[in-house]
Amino acid sequence: MPRQRTEAVGTEHTSAEPAPCRVVVCRDCCCGTPKITGVDHDRQLARLTEQVPVRVSDCLDVCEHANVIVVQPSATARAEGARPVWLGLVNDPDATEDVIAWVRAGGPGTAPCPAILDLYAFAPPRRTKGG
Repeated sequence: MPRQRTEAVGTEHTSAEPAPCRVVVCRDCCCGTPKITGVDHDRQLARLTEQVPVRVSDCLDVCEHANVIVVQPSATARAEGARPVWLGLVNDPDATEDVIAWVRAGGPGTAPCPAILDLYAFAPPRRTKGG
């Protein structure tokens, strides 16, 4: 089971306004490490945090998809049925920019997912009770 530690970085919101669309960036055993070669992991995280609300998570248990970014819908969109979108193999600066553009446009349930990001989307593992 993945560890639950996350830390917020980047743009924050006040409790008086609904939670915005944000991203969770996996950074642990594979994601964000030299195991994934040819990627400036620090720059990717810095670019995301410069532009959108970000939470950094320990391992999300989908190492085969490293680097993983989960785009979470805003509180309003989630209340209307939008669900998080899991993106894997986000190892290219252009893909990072596509994620940023989508989140800034509103993300899941608010703005259509750019077709290019469909190539990165995958179904997250199903969690079981007690597991």
